[in-house]
Amino acid sequence: MKAITMDYRVPYADTDQMGVVYYGNYLTLFERARNELMRACGYTYREFEADGCALPVTHAEVDYRRPAKYDDLLEVKAYVASQKGVRIEIACEVRRKGDPELLVSGFTRHAFVSTTTFHPVPPPERFLAAIAVDR
Repeated sequence: MKAITMDYRVPYADTDQMGVVYYGNYLTLFERARNELMRACGYTYREFEADGCALPVTHAEVDYRRPAKYDDLLEVKAYVASQKGVRIEIACEVRRKGDPELLVSGFTRHAFVSTTTFHPVPPPERFLAAIAVDR
């Protein structure tokens, strides 16, 4: 399965009064990494939606270990942790660039749904091929 690592410089707007990244902003960071993962697989969200599918989040978990701060250069790794039936989990790991210490980890679980009915649908074969899921 594919994985990506993207860089992200923490802007002041992402921090709270204590000068650390506000906890809710990590889910936005996970979203950005998920988009880049799909792009790296050669099947963008735009194409996915044009094919009639959407991936709403059905569950999210974040484990906060150490704080990231304003102006830190972060590395965000995203990869498909699992895919079965109409569900997929995308995992993320956040570290300071060049530092092996894990700051934040977590995942988002999604359901494949039709963009017109919002009912669950099987994942498109093109998507499964793009992420190289073993079936």
